[in-house]
Amino acid sequence: MNHGMVTAGHEKTAEAALEVLKAGGNAFDAIVAGGFAACVAEAVLASLGGGGFLLAHSASGLECIYDFFVQTPREKNHRRTPEFYPIHADFGPTTQEFHIGLGSTATPGVIAGLLDIHNDLGRLPIEEVLAPARELCRRGVVVNPFQEYLFTVVEPIYSATEDSAAIFGSKAHPGKLITQGERLFFPQLGETLAALAKEGKDLFYRGDLAKQLVSQCQEGGHLQLEDLAAYEVIRRKPLEFYYRGHRLLSNPPPSCGGILIAFSMEMLMGFPVAPVFGSLTDLGHLAQVMGQTNQARMDALASEPEWVEACRLLGDRDFLDRYRQEIKPFPPSPRGTTHLNVIDKEGNVASMSLSNGEGCGHILKGTDIMLNNMLGEEDINPEGFENWPVNVRMSSMMSPTLLFMRNGAMVATGSGGSNRIRTAIVQVLRNLIDYQMDVNAAVAAPRIHFERELLSIEPGFPPEVVGQLTKKFPETFLWEEKNLFFGGVHTVASHPEHGFTGFGDPRRFGVSLKV
Repeated sequence: MNHGMVTAGHEKTAEAALEVLKAGGNAFDAIVAGGFAACVAEAVLASLGGGGFLLAHSASGLECIYDFFVQTPREKNHRRTPEFYPIHADFGPTTQEFHIGLGSTATPGVIAGLLDIHNDLGRLPIEEVLAPARELCRRGVVVNPFQEYLFTVVEPIYSATEDSAAIFGSKAHPGKLITQGERLFFPQLGETLAALAKEGKDLFYRGDLAKQLVSQCQEGGHLQLEDLAAYEVIRRKPLEFYYRGHRLLSNPPPSCGGILIAFSMEMLMGFPVAPVFGSLTDLGHLAQVMGQTNQARMDALASEPEWVEACRLLGDRDFLDRYRQEIKPFPPSPRGTTHLNVIDKEGNVASMSLSNGEGCGHILKGTDIMLNNMLGEEDINPEGFENWPVNVRMSSMMSPTLLFMRNGAMVATGSGGSNRIRTAIVQVLRNLIDYQMDVNAAVAAPRIHFERELLSIEPGFPPEVVGQLTKKFPETFLWEEKNLFFGGVHTVASHPEHGFTGFGDPRRFGVSLKV
């Protein structure tokens, strides 16, 4: 019996969503169950202390973005020096600086978002929806190779405090973080989920957990009770655009990922489709558009320093036309994000991205919840770490996206990968539309990424084409294997004749399950 299909970044996340579908839940019940489970199974990438977005399309025709991303505090803490300091994450061939500490924590939105989505669109009791995540907390999650790699990268963060080290420290290798094959347990998170099922989101935003969070922030954070009590999930109209006659929906401003995807695809329509995927012409056009999109983002910010207005400018027709005219042939690090999609037999589809930044190093006492470090995220603080505006919804590159194809297929997709999110999604969409690939091929196909004059190229393209590209672009980096640098575009589709298909991007250990 075809109840639906799920793609996610971890098998336990997908299994939680699938279990709820089997129990009679719809796509929205399932994705909420998967979201809570992701905060257990993918603890570095998702947390109840972070934020996210869900793009919903219901069988009845409702289309809505749930914005439950983080909000900046209403006031800056001038009473004492915020706890805010840099660490260096080790990615092997390179390192990257992140900022952590309680002073990096913005108002979390995941709890409000997931519970509001369930309240609006779900149909099963919340206790049933939370049951898979609670069981996962109790039984524990075996660390897989991808999770072990992530713990290696964020070791300075997850060992920064005693509370965090107590949860994520290795029992087999004292003094180090947990390794592949060991099991992570979250007993206090399981109890927290049980309490949320009874008391609702007020427990976190007005009740005992709110008071505990504010108490901890007295030691160097900005959050006050007013920040939590005033937090609201924002329901937005999705960004709608068309590409070669196919309708798409994505994340609107103040987030910039969706508008940058739309901008890129508008630019691509200025070129005819190259006859062969991966040809010099094909990749040349793609790299040009990536470069122009990067420049357009910077120019929009220069013209409109306010982030929301800059995003709107990117959608302006005159702005688009100017950049299309200026295109010339061949012009001279992973973030903590995960993504999941669910489609059900009734025609409901949900696409959701979650992020905790990298985590601030502090656990909300008594809950096992790692708090976010979004105020320390360079990508979403373009004016500088000390200059964030008070009491505004922060921007994000996260871009849950839906594609409605002219042949009747409905596709849900999204990715992690910071600045690579938009280029990864664009490439999967054009593979589906321009080259008529199936979902598996569209996601698995090799990718490129062009930013800051550097063209990064995955293996899989014809060697002669790669050789020509390296001559055309002064700076290139040839990856030896497909890598999470290029995103993790987990994707599901429903076709009126062929049913459900899906593919979890292997670059980020993606999983696809159907029931």
